[in-house]
Amino acid sequence: MRKSGAQKGKGKIKEVAGKATGDTRLEAEGKTDQMAARAREGIERVHESARRARETERGTS
Repeated sequence: MRKSGAQKGKGKIKEVAGKATGDTRLEAEGKTDQMAARAREGIERVHESARRARETERGTS
């Protein structure tokens, strides 16, 4: 599992725990963790695309 997936899961757990206990700070932390994970996913996609482009370029030279 990529880091973003683990971070997203951790954030969801925090959010649910915060809602269950009425802890708005913990709930907000969970939402923030999930948003950061989505940003990380985007970065991972860019890195993967760049890697594929490099491999394709090397293969055609």
